[in-house]
Amino acid sequence: MADTQGARHFDDFADSQQQQQQYNGGAQHHDVEKYVDQKPEFANEDEEEEDSPFEMVRAAVSNKDDPDLPCLTFRSWVLGIIFCAGLAFINQFYWFRENSISLGGYVVQLLSFPLGYLMALVLPKTRYRTFGYEWTLNPGPFNIKEHVIISIFAGTSVSTAYGIDVVTIKKMWYKSELGFGPSVLFILTSQVMGYSFAGLSRKFLVYPAAMIWPVNLVSVTLFRTFHEVQSLGGRFTRTKMFWMCFAGSFLWYFIPGVIFPALGFLSILCFIAPNNVIANQLGDAFNGVGMLNFSFDWSYISSAYTQSPIAIPWIYACNVFAGFVMIMWIATPIGYYKNTWNTGIMPMYTASLYQTNGSRFDIHQVMTPDSMLDETKYASYGPLRMTFTFAMTYGLGFAGLINLIMYVALYYGKDIVQRVRQARSMDEDIHLKLMRRYKEVPQWWYMVTFVITFVLAIVTCHVYHLMPWYWVIVGTIIPFIFTIPIGIIQALSNQQPGLNVITEFIIGYARPGDPIANVTFKVYGYITMAQALSLVGDQKLGHYMKIPPRHLFIAQLVGTIICGFVQLGVAFWLMNTVENMCTPAGAPFTCIQANTFFSASVIWGLVGPERMFGSSSPYHPTLYLFIFGLLLPLPFWLYTRKFPNSWVKHIHTPLLFIASGYMPPAPSHVYTNWFIGCFFFNYLWHKYRNGQWGRYAFALSAGLDSGLAISGILIYFIFLNVKIPDWWGSNTQHCPLAAHGFLSQP
Repeated sequence: MADTQGARHFDDFADSQQQQQQYNGGAQHHDVEKYVDQKPEFANEDEEEEDSPFEMVRAAVSNKDDPDLPCLTFRSWVLGIIFCAGLAFINQFYWFRENSISLGGYVVQLLSFPLGYLMALVLPKTRYRTFGYEWTLNPGPFNIKEHVIISIFAGTSVSTAYGIDVVTIKKMWYKSELGFGPSVLFILTSQVMGYSFAGLSRKFLVYPAAMIWPVNLVSVTLFRTFHEVQSLGGRFTRTKMFWMCFAGSFLWYFIPGVIFPALGFLSILCFIAPNNVIANQLGDAFNGVGMLNFSFDWSYISSAYTQSPIAIPWIYACNVFAGFVMIMWIATPIGYYKNTWNTGIMPMYTASLYQTNGSRFDIHQVMTPDSMLDETKYASYGPLRMTFTFAMTYGLGFAGLINLIMYVALYYGKDIVQRVRQARSMDEDIHLKLMRRYKEVPQWWYMVTFVITFVLAIVTCHVYHLMPWYWVIVGTIIPFIFTIPIGIIQALSNQQPGLNVITEFIIGYARPGDPIANVTFKVYGYITMAQALSLVGDQKLGHYMKIPPRHLFIAQLVGTIICGFVQLGVAFWLMNTVENMCTPAGAPFTCIQANTFFSASVIWGLVGPERMFGSSSPYHPTLYLFIFGLLLPLPFWLYTRKFPNSWVKHIHTPLLFIASGYMPPAPSHVYTNWFIGCFFFNYLWHKYRNGQWGRYAFALSAGLDSGLAISGILIYFIFLNVKIPDWWGSNTQHCPLAAHGFLSQP
C-alpha cells in the first residue's frame, strides 16, 4: 500500500521521546514494531474484510467489537479508584525524595488483570434494581474493556500534577502558604481544563484513521495478549514473574535504603583519589558529573528521570546516553574548568543559585513583602548567577525545542501533510464505524467543563494573588492555539514540543519581578495543552479498544479529581510533618525536583529573562543555541537521504537533548546506571533470549518498580523515629570536595 513506507518510518521512531514516559493506559517505551508484528497470534480466518487503511494499525488493532461487553462495572470502579489513589500516593511521595521514582501504568495493567479475574470468581452474581436501574457486582468474566478502563482510570495518576510545584515552592521557599482549599482549586482547574480542549480536538486528533498515535499500538497489543493469548509457552506466567520480582525488590531495598545506602553511590574516582578536587567533581553524583559512579539501588537505575531501563529500545537508549556523555562528560568539564562565566567558584553541577562571589543567592534579600522583586535591593545585593551546567542546560533547552520542530519537519513533514490531507478526505474507517454504536460525549459536556474550570481559575488566581485575572485568559489562549497542531505532530511521531520555554519567556517579559505569576502562567499555558494531549491519547486508545466514550470521559474526570486530592494531601502531609523538609538536612526529602522549579521561578520570574539572558547578560550567548538546534538535524537528514541504509539513520537528534532536560535536578549517575541496565535488559536479553524478553520484560520491570516503591514507604514509617548507627556504608557523600568550586575549596 501507499502508506507502507511511512508506516515503517513512524513505527521505527515510535515511543522515542522521554516526555512520553507513560503507557497511555498501560504501555511504556518499547519498539512498536516488536509487538505489532505479532499479528499471527491474533489472526482469525473469519475476520471481516474491512480494516484500517494503515498497516501498523491493522497489525495491532482488532477490526471487531463486542458491544455487549460491560465496561464501567463495579469491578472497574473499585480497581480503578484503588489503583488511581495508590499511584497518586506513591508517585507524589517519591516526588519529594532525592531518589524519586515513578510507577507507570504498566503496573496497573499487570496487577489489575489477576485481580479482575479474582473478583469475577468471588463476587456474587445477584442482580439488584435501584431507581429502576438494574445492576450487579459481577456481570460475568473479567473482560478486556474493563481492563482498559481501569488502566485509563489509573493512568491519570502516573504523573504528578504540575501545580504541586507551585504550591510547594510558595510554601517552602517563598514562605507564603497558599492553603489547602485554594490549592485544590488551583490543581483541579489546571488539570481539568485540558478536558475541554481534548473534546474540541476529537474530530481532528481521534476520529481520523490517519491520526495513528503509534504509542497506543503497544498498549493495544499487550491488552490483547492478556485476553486473547491463552498460553505463554513458558514455565512461569507473567503474574508469577511479577510477584517473584516484587518480593526480591522489596527485600533488597532494605539494604541500600537502610543498612548500606552507600551502595547507591559507588564512586570509583572518589575512592581512588579522595583528596583530589577534580576526581571528586568528576565522580560525584549530586555535585559532579557522575563518571564511574555505579549504583546497586534500583531507585537510581529506574528513576523518575529515566524510567525503567526495560522501557526504551536499545537504539534510542544509545542516543540518549550519547547526548548525556557529550553534554555532561565533555562540554561541562571543558566549560567549567575554563572558568566560563566565572563559574569555577561554584560547584560543577547543581540547580542552586549564587551571587557573583560564589555565595548562595538569598531571594529574601531582594524581595518585597509581597514576593516581588525590589529593584533597589537587587542592585545593591548584586546580580544572580548560575553554575555553568545549569546555564548550559537552559541553552540546550532552547536548542532542543527548535531541534524537535526541525527534526519532525524534515523526517515527518511529508507524512504529516499527507496524513492531514487523508484525515480530511478519507472515508470513515472500520474503527470509527464501530464506535458509532456508542453514544458520543456531547460537546456541551466539554464546554461546561471549560466554563467551570476557566471561571474558577480566574477567581483562584485573582483572589489568592497568584497572577492577575487577565493573564489567565492569555494563558488559556496559548494551549487553545497549539493543542491541535502539536497534537498532529504527536499523533504521528510521538513527539510533543513543550510550551514551557515559550510561556516562561512571555510572562517573564510581561511581568518581570513576579515569580509566582511566572510559574502560575506556565502551569496554565503549558500543562493545559499537555494534559489535553494526554487525554486525547487515552481517547484514541479507547477508540481502538471500543470503549464507550461517555464511560471513558467519566473515568478520566473522576480519576483526575481523585488524583488531585490525593497528591495534594500527600504534599501537605509531608511538608507539615517532615523536619527540615526541602533542605539537605531533611534527606531523603530534599525536594530535588521542586528546588529546580524554584530556581526557574527566580531566573524567569523574580529576576526575569531580560536580566538573565539579555544582551548585557553573560548568559546571552546561550540563546544562540537556538541556531545549533535548528541546524543539527540537517546534515544527518541529508546523509540518510543519500545513504538510507547507513547506521546514521539510527541517530535521532531530539533524543540527544533528553538528558539535559532533567539535569539538574537528576543525580548525574542515573543515566550511566540506567544505560548499563538497558545494555543487559534491552540488548543482551532482548537479542539472545528474545522469547523470554517478550513474555517477561514488562512483568520484571513492574515487579522491581513496585517492590521498591512499597518497600520505600514501609521503610519511611518503620524507621521514622529510629536512629540508624553511623558507619562508612551509611554515608552517601564520599566526594565531599565536589560541593565546592574548584577555585573556592575550603
